[in-house]
Amino acid sequence: MKQPLSRYYSILDGKSKAYYLLSKEIQVDFSPSQPDEELWKLHTDQIAEFHLHIDNEKFKSKSMKRLDKTARSLLDLKLELAKRMLSRCEICEWRCCVNRNEGFKGRCGVLDPRIASEFLHYGEEPPLIPSYTIFFSGCNFKCVFCQNYDISTHPDEGIYLSPQRLAAKIAERFGRIASSTAISATKVWSPMFAVNVNWVGGDPTPNLYYVLEVLRHTVVNIPQIWNSNMFLTERSMELLDGIIDVYLTDFKYGNNSCARRLSGVQNYFEIVSRNHLLAAKQAEVIVRHLVLPNHIECCTKPVLKWIAENLSSALVNVMDQYRPMHRAYEHRDINRLLTPSEFEEAYGFARELNLHLV
Repeated sequence: MKQPLSRYYSILDGKSKAYYLLSKEIQVDFSPSQPDEELWKLHTDQIAEFHLHIDNEKFKSKSMKRLDKTARSLLDLKLELAKRMLSRCEICEWRCCVNRNEGFKGRCGVLDPRIASEFLHYGEEPPLIPSYTIFFSGCNFKCVFCQNYDISTHPDEGIYLSPQRLAAKIAERFGRIASSTAISATKVWSPMFAVNVNWVGGDPTPNLYYVLEVLRHTVVNIPQIWNSNMFLTERSMELLDGIIDVYLTDFKYGNNSCARRLSGVQNYFEIVSRNHLLAAKQAEVIVRHLVLPNHIECCTKPVLKWIAENLSSALVNVMDQYRPMHRAYEHRDINRLLTPSEFEEAYGFARELNLHLV
């Protein structure tokens, strides 16, 4: 069985390249005048070739050649497709179909990407710190217990940074202190520099085009983390394929009823479980599950059981940080803190399933 995050550590060691860099080095001949379906077919073929090379270990850090400046890359193709998706937005599963390029807002309320904050984060999972986290304003969920409701409910707040400026800030944050050991997990990383870029929010999904545009201007070999509720369409997941190195996912609910009542979304379990399967085919995965009071049987156990049956190589973080915030006090089942016995039951169940626990 492949060890969790083995490729992520290989990037940190400088032995592998971040996926987005490889996507920039793959030449793809296309014209912006081609119809959508032709470009999607071309993208599907190129991604299949991309993963074939990865599996055959042909993408070594020194084996790829720089494209001529006039050539188009796989990342350029992704940008073209993402821009087209904005004209009839189907980036997330709300499928609002509004023309965001013309200034129309969908359910998330996001137009120009607004960054609420960006900083080195030391509170993420141990393999990920220090993490350069970029918090977007706005979200496609309406979670009544949102811990970041000041960000998620105000999509117009925050600042706009040009893709070039944010790419420069990523380069500024990137760095490491080399050690004599070849074991990446024990390297000494400088607390002043980031070991990854962590796209979060709110949720990063409404800003997919912007993220790709930033990476078009980014040049450093740094892993990309997609920190999301995973309510994307399949085509959005396709655009992230070959870009994201680690999916840091939020698997909230074990059924659709709780998701509809507490986050205001439809068909939650089918969509999010599907996207977890896609994520595991594309990259490495860390799954977060926040244990909610009174939701052990209906949510925690079904989610953990599904992970055990479908994501054998994923790392899993069973979280006890829940506290009633935002509108949680309006809901009797979640208007209190999690009890120690509830978390012990949840964590014990995860251990019984032999999950790779963080």
